Amino acid sequence: MQECGQLPDVQTYAVLIAGLCNSQQISTAIELLREMEANKLELNIVIYTVIIEGLCKAGEFQSARDVFFGLSSKGFRPDVRTYTIMINGLCDEGLLDEAEKKWMRRAVLQMIAPITSLSEGLSIRTRHQRLWD
Repeated sequence: MQECGQLPDVQTYAVLIAGLCNSQQISTAIELLREMEANKLELNIVIYTVIIEGLCKAGEFQSARDVFFGLSSKGFRPDVRTYTIMINGLCDEGLLDEAEKKWMRRAVLQMIAPITSLSEGLSIRTRHQRLWD
């Protein structure tokens, strides 16, 4: 692709990375991720979540954990899918107590903020509607 003068975009890389992870070629997928970072492509949480899932499926849970905990330094917040993958990885590793006590709490806290914002927004809208009724 690059030999033809076309550079892959984020979506192309994402498809390649997902395919590599699904075929247990995680080291090549990580090389592509590093290439994306080096080329200063606009990455997103989806790319990192695919890598985390690939690492968990490959039995490299500590590496998945390292990627997960490095997300904030890259300016990303894990989403519900990312937490679900990490919790499943913990369960697969037999670390049920850690999954339940530490990770479920993190996941719930992650979900509370948007729910609280929505609740506050609906409350404000309801109050405004009452004023105009």
